Amino acid sequence: MSIQKGIAYYQHQHVGNLIIESEDDSITRIGFWKDTGGAESITPVIEQCLQELDEYFSKGRKFFTFNLGFRGTEFQNKVWRELINIPYGTTISYEELAIRLGDVKSIRAVGLANGQNPIAIVVPCHRVIGKNGNLTGYGGGLENKQWLLEHEGAVLKQLSLF
Repeated sequence: MSIQKGIAYYQHQHVGNLIIESEDDSITRIGFWKDTGGAESITPVIEQCLQELDEYFSKGRKFFTFNLGFRGTEFQNKVWRELINIPYGTTISYEELAIRLGDVKSIRAVGLANGQNPIAIVVPCHRVIGKNGNLTGYGGGLENKQWLLEHEGAVLKQLSLF
């Protein structure tokens, strides 16, 4: 049985270009992309993803419903699944994420796995910040992390805490 792969490109005025990839009925990658794209192969799950991204960016969607196909180690998958539990419009620290995963000492490994998240925005690694409230590293650039958090209203909530 062959795997049905798909690819699409998504452009957004604030975060720039995204590449979306799928295998069968699961999204396997949403990444920031420098180019404007090439040939596309739109699968049903990519079509659903594109629609839900439009809804997210127009502030109508707070969670995503399509299947995710994680491709990582057992530990990475555990971290990425936990990221999905961070509610829209909120942030947590890397330390809190490590505690949620059961081992505060794993904070560096958690940070590394967070940074290797292959499904940006949908698996909201942008909602993880430094313990002191600083916006730390983001594969899509700190300006995109800040924009996403502002879009979700998390920056306003966070500023009210300090």
